[in-house]
Amino acid sequence: MSRVASNPVELPKGVEVSLDDTQISVKGSKGSLQLNINPLVKIEQEDGNLTFAAKDDARASKAMAGTFRSLVNNMVVGVAEGFQKKLQLNGVGYRASAQGKKLNLVLGFSHPIDYELPEGVSAETPSQTEIVLSSIDKQLLGQAAAEIRAFRPPEPYKGKGVRYADEYVRRKEAKKK
Repeated sequence: MSRVASNPVELPKGVEVSLDDTQISVKGSKGSLQLNINPLVKIEQEDGNLTFAAKDDARASKAMAGTFRSLVNNMVVGVAEGFQKKLQLNGVGYRASAQGKKLNLVLGFSHPIDYELPEGVSAETPSQTEIVLSSIDKQLLGQAAAEIRAFRPPEPYKGKGVRYADEYVRRKEAKKK
């Protein structure tokens, strides 16, 4: 069994947590996030730390305590520092440009793709082949990055497509005569 729930979540300066019976709210300098509390998890706040424990000895309760601790830790880090995901475009003529809440992508199709960014996610394009997504919600950020990558996943023969900046695409050898 995992022991993730046994580690407390330390609250940095400027981060406030409020606990209700059904919801936990985290406020910081970047914004605020809410999450519904699972009934299998017991949360206690003391001296700038949040501790998590299972309400009973059931396997599902112990697993959910660890999962919930990770979710709340991601919320605390998000409102304090924020998260970023970088995407790269590889291919002739592939380019991206951010215009407000829209991301305009040219990925070799017969038409450009206008991707509407979800609420809470912002995009920058330092160059035409780079996209930097940022948000305080790690789950929402990862989902937006995955949707953009899904328009043209990297292919193994030429390496063309949209890939994460830290992603390695294993190249295949072309067909031999």
